[in-house]
Amino acid sequence: MSELELELLREEVHGAEGGFLRVRRLHLCNRTADGGRSAHYVCDFAVRPKGTDAVVVALWRRGGDGVEVLLRQGLRPALWFGRATAELPIADDAPTMWMTEVVAGIIERDDVGEAGVRARAAAEAWEEAGLQLAPAAFEFLGAGTFPTPGSMPEKFWLLSAEVELGAPVSAPPGDGSPMEHGARTHWRGLDEVIAACVAGEITDAKTELILRRLRDRLTAP
Repeated sequence: MSELELELLREEVHGAEGGFLRVRRLHLCNRTADGGRSAHYVCDFAVRPKGTDAVVVALWRRGGDGVEVLLRQGLRPALWFGRATAELPIADDAPTMWMTEVVAGIIERDDVGEAGVRARAAAEAWEEAGLQLAPAAFEFLGAGTFPTPGSMPEKFWLLSAEVELGAPVSAPPGDGSPMEHGARTHWRGLDEVIAACVAGEITDAKTELILRRLRDRLTAP
């Protein structure tokens, strides 16, 4: 690739205080090594006041029929209000405000380094699944990944932890937000869940990605 620099001309931040997201609007131009400059343009992307990156957690156990993974069904209002049928290239089969996915959460600013990310994974396992696991129980499943680099600078850090069959489970306490209302968890076979992702029954991209990495890790020599 040719050498290119980004020149920041002006920045604005949009979003009410107390909200979950802000939108940073950058006014930019590109500068090339030979002195050329592009037209001015705008780049918008969303950021969170609470933290930049997120942890995605695969909780798994060895059941009688093989490996099972924990799934969580949670409220996602953006799916309900943001996907007008008339504006979609292919209409959704069943419009919904719920999403089936693995445990996940924002890595807060005090969660520093790999130890901090493991501690956040343990905190999310407790909040969203009612499972008490030590941070040391969590293993990174490869490198982090950017899910939506065109609209957010967020990176997903993918971790897994084995749960002993019959381990005590409490009612997930949640984080106190109304977004946690009505959430439910259940266990399901690993291969079955990946197949459900391919078939469109489960449509959360991070869930398919982390479970494929988990299966690769568990089946590696």
